[in-house]
Amino acid sequence: MVITGASRGIGAVTAEKAAEKGYSVCINYIRNIAAAELLAEKIRDSGGEAICVQADVSKEEDIHRLFRIVDEELGSVSALVNNAAMLAPRMSVKEMDFERLRQIFDTNSIGPIICSREAVKRMAKSTGGNGGSIVNMSSIAGKYGSPNEYNDYAASKGAIEILTIGLAREVADEGIRVNAVRPSLVYTEMLAAAGNSDRFDRVNRIHPMKRAGYPEEVANVILWLLSDEASYTSGAIVDVNGGR
Repeated sequence: MVITGASRGIGAVTAEKAAEKGYSVCINYIRNIAAAELLAEKIRDSGGEAICVQADVSKEEDIHRLFRIVDEELGSVSALVNNAAMLAPRMSVKEMDFERLRQIFDTNSIGPIICSREAVKRMAKSTGGNGGSIVNMSSIAGKYGSPNEYNDYAASKGAIEILTIGLAREVADEGIRVNAVRPSLVYTEMLAAAGNSDRFDRVNRIHPMKRAGYPEEVANVILWLLSDEASYTSGAIVDVNGGR
């Protein structure tokens, strides 16, 4: 299994749970080598197999290198989780410049398409693969937008949802399933890093469950979608939002 952006948050929890289920895991990271190596060590200490690969998914050459290393060290790819994403500081669309938008879409939309392309090449039955499963990470923002805060991030996640539906139909007869998970607010570092840590308090007051989600709750859905238990599920976008 290849998990992009797996050194922390939902990606890290997914990697740990995947290893418990017997997957050999590639932990992709961009900068946080210490967290990635600590996670890999934890997996190996528990009897699992894990490698760390530095790669920026906004760069095609990095994605090529990521999958080459996985080919050499782990073997055939059967699962991909397109988890890596970036969130820039909150602002309205009228304040956004081209460079910000380019970075958001290169990382959150184009990167997952290229990662999916490389996975499909390896999984497709027509090219000698054994099939597989892809799960894309969307966001509730991709459904409702994020006015005055992150409409660029929301638009990039909307693109991911359309990719999920279209690619699922494109590769179904190749033995490949493609689905997406659409979380609402989750307790991770991403919002705090973007200067919006107070959003948890604001949302918790109006949320039906009076809380955000936990990474484990999202990871469980990802792993179900990857598993044979979801063998007839493809092109689905699964809300993990606590009823919001």
